[in-house]
Amino acid sequence: MERLNQTSSVSEFILLGLSSRPEDQKPLFILFLIIYLVTITGNVLIILAIHSNPQLHIPMYVFLSVLSFIDIWYTTTIVPRMLVNFLLEKKTISYAGCLTQMYFFCALGNTDNCLLAAMAYDRYVAICDPFHYVTIMSRRTCVLLVAISCSLPHFHSLLHILLLNQLTFCNSNVVHHFLCDINPLLKLSCSSIFVNDLTIKTEGLAFWVTPFLCIVFSYVRILVAVLRIPSAAGRHKAFSTCGSHFTVVILFYGSIFYVYLQPLSSYTVRDRVATLVYTVLSSMLNPFIYSLRNKDMKRGLGKLMGRRKS
Repeated sequence: MERLNQTSSVSEFILLGLSSRPEDQKPLFILFLIIYLVTITGNVLIILAIHSNPQLHIPMYVFLSVLSFIDIWYTTTIVPRMLVNFLLEKKTISYAGCLTQMYFFCALGNTDNCLLAAMAYDRYVAICDPFHYVTIMSRRTCVLLVAISCSLPHFHSLLHILLLNQLTFCNSNVVHHFLCDINPLLKLSCSSIFVNDLTIKTEGLAFWVTPFLCIVFSYVRILVAVLRIPSAAGRHKAFSTCGSHFTVVILFYGSIFYVYLQPLSSYTVRDRVATLVYTVLSSMLNPFIYSLRNKDMKRGLGKLMGRRKS
């Protein structure tokens, strides 16, 4: 804590949130409380359904259960603080608390990023090389992919936190956002952000784009393989196994690239709304997208609910 106080004359930040109008605070509180409860409930049901059904103990659903687990914590990093701020007149967060939130926000968000790439690779192997699927996607491979997806993002997040901690904040402590994100904080710094900006444009961009390119490569190969299937029923079945994941990828990456590929100076209120998509809304929608478009998940959830009733 001494290090933090020495580096910055700012001891706390004020999060403006989604709206500064007093009459909006209670409706927003109710809305995001419902979203948070739906998110937790939906992802917990996905985890329990996969865990309780041996037929779902395959790589595709193992990755999905880990994704749901990460989404629970990802949302918890953001929404509870939002809910508290909706009820308070002074929406403050301590300097250390702000960096802590940003650390977990970046780490868990990047974990989602890596897990989506692992899931795309799994679908690529299942469709393009089905005869070697069991060998390639072995238990060891799955554990390795999950371990890399869950550990590597923490080093990435730590790097940006350490660089941010070297900056001085002396002009304003008002963050034009509902969370402590890197771009709004860099805009507040009165010291040089050249190294931070360069790191975002190199290491940060590479960290995000590499999994995305893996997903694009997997889907290009999947598309080529599916178009070679002679029967329409076979093509439909192959596409249906990827439809849910592809929908999540579009939702997740579309909003992220919209926010982070813009110049820092153009960061506006529209970026806050776009941030809601890949932080709060995607975590809530993922269980619905995967369960409504997947017959195995529907059966798994049906068995789980039947077991609870009995």
